[in-house]
Amino acid sequence: MSNQQSLIIFDTTLRDGEQSPGASMSVSEKVELALLLENLGVDVIEAGFAVASAGDYKAIEKVSEVIQHTRICSLARARQQDIDLAIAAVQKAPLQRIHTFIATSELHMKHKLNMTQEQVLDSAVSAVRYARNRVDDVEFSAEDGGRSDIDFLAQLIEQVIEAGASTINIPDTVGYCVPHSFGQFIRQLMNKVPNADKAIFSVHCHNDLGLATANSLSAIENGARQIECTINGLGERAGNAALEEVVMAVNTRQDLFPFTTGINPTGLVNLSQRVSEITGFAVQPNKSIVGKNAFAHEAGIHQDGILKNRATYEIMRAEDVGWKGQQIVLGKHSGRNAFISHIKSLGIDAEQQQLEAAFERFKQSADAGQPLTDQQIIQWFGRTEEQLNKTLNEPIAADISA
Repeated sequence: MSNQQSLIIFDTTLRDGEQSPGASMSVSEKVELALLLENLGVDVIEAGFAVASAGDYKAIEKVSEVIQHTRICSLARARQQDIDLAIAAVQKAPLQRIHTFIATSELHMKHKLNMTQEQVLDSAVSAVRYARNRVDDVEFSAEDGGRSDIDFLAQLIEQVIEAGASTINIPDTVGYCVPHSFGQFIRQLMNKVPNADKAIFSVHCHNDLGLATANSLSAIENGARQIECTINGLGERAGNAALEEVVMAVNTRQDLFPFTTGINPTGLVNLSQRVSEITGFAVQPNKSIVGKNAFAHEAGIHQDGILKNRATYEIMRAEDVGWKGQQIVLGKHSGRNAFISHIKSLGIDAEQQQLEAAFERFKQSADAGQPLTDQQIIQWFGRTEEQLNKTLNEPIAADISA
């Protein structure tokens, strides 16, 4: 059992993240990312779905050989063949987990599995018992749990815990849930399971409505202690809860989430960028935490506040997640204080009149949408005061180029 004040971070970038259409990773790339994830401090790495392909099996096997301190997990359907392959794939890992699942919603049981509740329950219990007799750590997931009947789900969970599951995952498989009701659902479910204290409850939230991180945090508030997530929010369809968002929400709002994680957040940006390079999936500039604009400031009012006290517009430090330096971006919305501060950072010592003239020149350039480099700014100050003032009346395109 986990310390109730700590959160288990379960990363599935190598499994669910790779299921993003077009995001396939080679075995060597998975090994590289697994090492970065271990260095980041994740508790569990879901390295793949052993039965899915020979490549997936090989990747899990190779990851299991090199990772020493993070638990390595393989997904497996509630079938003996899947479980046998999963166990074989992770056998060289010092810390192993088998993650077996079956759908529990009426929609999935009827239209996908063509199984009754009784058949699903029997399959789930048999799979967990079979896996638990072979490995020490078994996780059970109720696929489409967020749309499942709570009484049936509680009955099934009670029995899989008895069969040996030490982690119970409730996925919002299709991203249908919303935070308030999902959190209530998790709490009510845990209250309905008599032996809930014998297992860690987990959630795996998809982002179809843009609520994956919010749903994960609501689940934490209501008793979940493991969060399944991916770097950059990769995953099927609209993706999963983003690891960087969940971790930094917990770190930043300790007043609401008084929990610890083993994550070293200074590695988040580097890992995000490497995942982007490997998959070819660009990180949108305004993506929270790891987007290039996440800590960038162009508006003059914001820049003025940041220069006086960073807490005015930054709720976390860019350095704490792996960014370097302060990101004051000079543009048409920038103010005099930010511009002059930047001039001084370039080592330019100028009279106030020169600074004012240069600022006016800069605003003209920015309003015209012309790119401006530090070299060009320095060149301005290489002129005499008379020359600098004169340039204010010259066509901008004469001096500012791409």
